Amino acid sequence: MNGQKQVQRQNGVALWRQIADRIRASISNGDYDATGMVPPEMALAAEFSVNRHTVRSALAALAQEGIVRTVQGRGTMIERKERLNFPISRRTRFTDGIGDQARDLEGLFLDSAEEEANTEIARRLAIGGGAPVIRLEALSKVDGRPVSRSTSWFPADRFRGIDEAYRLGGSVTRAFQALGLADYVRDTTEVTASHADPSDLSDLALSPGAIVLVTKALNADLQGVPVQYAVTRFASDRVQFTIKN
Repeated sequence: MNGQKQVQRQNGVALWRQIADRIRASISNGDYDATGMVPPEMALAAEFSVNRHTVRSALAALAQEGIVRTVQGRGTMIERKERLNFPISRRTRFTDGIGDQARDLEGLFLDSAEEEANTEIARRLAIGGGAPVIRLEALSKVDGRPVSRSTSWFPADRFRGIDEAYRLGGSVTRAFQALGLADYVRDTTEVTASHADPSDLSDLALSPGAIVLVTKALNADLQGVPVQYAVTRFASDRVQFTIKN
């Protein structure tokens, strides 16, 4: 593909960032599997019609993410291609979904607050506008590496104390159980992709230009009453979703 068709010089996104995105996508697609190496800087510079300094900036960003590694005398090696497979189904659970793909799973409490539901949160949870909700901020790690960062809202009248229960148990499922909800199911999941914002870079240990997968998920009890609305940002190079019917 002609490099001039792949990067745009006046779209507000730095060239090195666009090139990092293209290389990241090519690695994900398996384009370099035959060699396990990213093409040489000169080849990439010609492909994208940029200078080698711009290519080096893109590769440096990918190296910071842990996707590639420079080896003296050899070039740029692909460091990590395997992603965690995360199934999305009627009973989506982070711990069960990752399963035996990892040795250690952590759910880290970051922050919480009781606040009034805005129009969007009230609509999702089927409660009145301004009704009290518990907002919970959490970070999930797999084998010590951050994988996702979530913001969840719960109806406060039913789940007051769920933030403390999560802090103690490190799991939304265990927190629900501690408050008397034995089971729940996934009602809807919306998935989009975007560039990482500054908080993603910090929380998920990403470099500028990285892509995150954003899920908006609604969970309900077995009677269909909404119990949790969550917006979760996943590092796209670390997970892939499998939708199960």
